Amino acid sequence: MSKLDPYELEVLEAYESGKLKSIVSKAELQRMRAAARATAIKDKRVNIRLSSADLLDIQAKALAEGMPYQTLIASVLHKYVAGKLAEKEPTAVSAQRRQRKKVDRA
Repeated sequence: MSKLDPYELEVLEAYESGKLKSIVSKAELQRMRAAARATAIKDKRVNIRLSSADLLDIQAKALAEGMPYQTLIASVLHKYVAGKLAEKEPTAVSAQRRQRKKVDRA
């Protein structure tokens, strides 16, 4: 059973028959490969403390995504520092939670 739609099948057929040609220069391809390697290198170890509930939620999300939870954490952190992680608009529920935390702290 194919999970590809008709357009994807058309593109795949064109690729396999050699009709598609790369428009990326060899220099650009080398630059992209070097960037990918540099991004993938994990040369530092970090220990953090999380609440049990947060860790369980992270593990559940990672399982749903089909990846190890530590990889998910590293990915989220990378997206954050790269400026690619957007904050959602606060919902009424999250606004209520923040308000309760402020009251609890006071």
